Amino acid sequence: MRLLLLVLLSFNAGYVDAAGFLALHGLFTTHVTGNFVTLGAAVAMGATGVLAKLLALPLFCVVVLAARLVGVGMERRDWPVTRIMFVLQAALLAAAAALSVRLGPFPDGDAWPALATGGALVAAMAIQNAVHRVRLPSLPPSTVMTGPTTQMMVDLGDLMRPIRPEARAAAKKRLGPTGLSVAAFALGCGAGALVFVAVPLWCFAPAPVVSLLTFAVAGRKATEPG
Repeated sequence: MRLLLLVLLSFNAGYVDAAGFLALHGLFTTHVTGNFVTLGAAVAMGATGVLAKLLALPLFCVVVLAARLVGVGMERRDWPVTRIMFVLQAALLAAAAALSVRLGPFPDGDAWPALATGGALVAAMAIQNAVHRVRLPSLPPSTVMTGPTTQMMVDLGDLMRPIRPEARAAAKKRLGPTGLSVAAFALGCGAGALVFVAVPLWCFAPAPVVSLLTFAVAGRKATEPG
C-alpha cells in the first residue's frame, strides 16, 4: 500500500510540474528551485512570467511552514493529519483546474489569472512536499528526482561490486521504491505534456483526481508515525 501511495504521489508531482511548466510560461510548481533558472532566462529573454517565478519560492515556504504548524496542532487532537492534508491538496488542485478552464489560456504569465492558477498549484505541491518529508520519511522523495536518481545509480554500482551482505540487502531494499518513484514521476511528466497538447484548458483536471486517490490509499495505520 505504501508503494502505491509513492507511485501516486510521484506521478502527480511529475504531471503537475510538466503541465504547469507548459501552461504557465515555464513555472515549476512542484520543485520551485528550478524557477531560479527560468527566472534568469525570462529576464534575459524579456519573456513573461518573471513575477510568478519570484513569488513561487516565498509562497512555497509559507505553505510548508503553515502545513507543519497546522499538522502539529492536528496531531495533538489525534486527527488523521496525512489524509486531511491530501484533501487540502486536492482542493487546491481543483481550484487551479477550475481557474484554468475559466480563465485560461494564459498569454501573460504575470497577469492575475496566471498568478492565481500558479499559486494554487505551488501551494498544493508545497503541502505534498511537507507531508512527504514529515510523515513519509521512509519513502523516497516524490517531487525532486535528482536525489532518488543519484541514490539509484549508487545502489546499482554497489550491487555490481563485492560489499557486505547487510549493505547489499539495504541497497536492494532501496532500489525498488526509488526506481518506482523515478519511473512514476517520468510517466506523470509525459502524461501532463500529452494532456496539455490535447486539451490545454483542461490539463490540470486529472491532478485533483489523483490527489483524492492518494487520500483513499493513505490509511492512517500505513502513513501516520507511531
